[in-house]
Amino acid sequence: MHPALSVIIFTVSSGAGYGLLMLLIGLHIFGFLPDMSENELLTGGIIGLGLVTFGLMSSTFHLANPKNAWRAFSRFRTSWLSREGLFAVLVYPFALLYLFGIWNSGVELNAFIQVTGFITIVLSLLTVFSTGMIYGCLKTIRQWNSALTPANYILLGLALGAMLLVALRVSFNGEVGLVASLTLVVLDIALIAKAIYYFWIRRVTGPTMNTATGFTRANVRLLDVGHTAGTFLTEEFGYIPAQGTVTLFKVLVFVLGFIVPGVIVFGMTGGDATSAMAWVALVSAFLGIGLERWLFFAEARHVVNLYHGAQNT
Repeated sequence: MHPALSVIIFTVSSGAGYGLLMLLIGLHIFGFLPDMSENELLTGGIIGLGLVTFGLMSSTFHLANPKNAWRAFSRFRTSWLSREGLFAVLVYPFALLYLFGIWNSGVELNAFIQVTGFITIVLSLLTVFSTGMIYGCLKTIRQWNSALTPANYILLGLALGAMLLVALRVSFNGEVGLVASLTLVVLDIALIAKAIYYFWIRRVTGPTMNTATGFTRANVRLLDVGHTAGTFLTEEFGYIPAQGTVTLFKVLVFVLGFIVPGVIVFGMTGGDATSAMAWVALVSAFLGIGLERWLFFAEARHVVNLYHGAQNT
């Protein structure tokens, strides 16, 4: 598949925003960070919603006719895209009510803050899960049609959210040890899940030219493959990156997305942290996950390629 910059920005930015909201609110309403200040909570909530909004706005640039975006909400019973849109919209009122509770009552927990915060967490999780399922439910692309797809979307969103939370704690001179330890756990799980995904898509288990035609006794070769370039299908669904580029980007995904942030955050677990450390780790994580998302689309092979001469997908 041809990687669209608008969709890459959307999934990375919104995933990070939802990840930050889930971790920030969760740690607050369950009492794990009693030293968290009112300004820190409000700032973190605004940053999370800002990233979500930026991501959602960037997604509209991928639409051929953006003014018809409202139609995405009309198929909730059958479309993961509609579910994602509805859950994304519902996050806003509950997140804003939670932040209003903080602004009005301070950091002391009460029923209003706990209920609105918990609902925000659930809706954020459902939104990221739905985003992953938009791709995970597509049987026509074997690299996406797996439970690993929504799982990776959730884990990578939480990983970026955790990195943002570390930077937030450092900026407000809060205790970093607990958040750093939590971030390491999330990064490790996300790294393992991503490695499993890359190992899994290497095995060709989807349709082949033989299974598509039903002729299984010998290799099938099309005598006429039709258009092989210059059409919408060949440009969007037939995009194949150079193998050297794929290999390099995968190395960078693990180095920039997991190893560099992990090493830096590990140094923070003892409580020693600086703004420079937090920013380097954060920027590295975003670059790595951005490359991961590019690969997610670039390595996808649609079955339509079988009609243009591909032997398998």
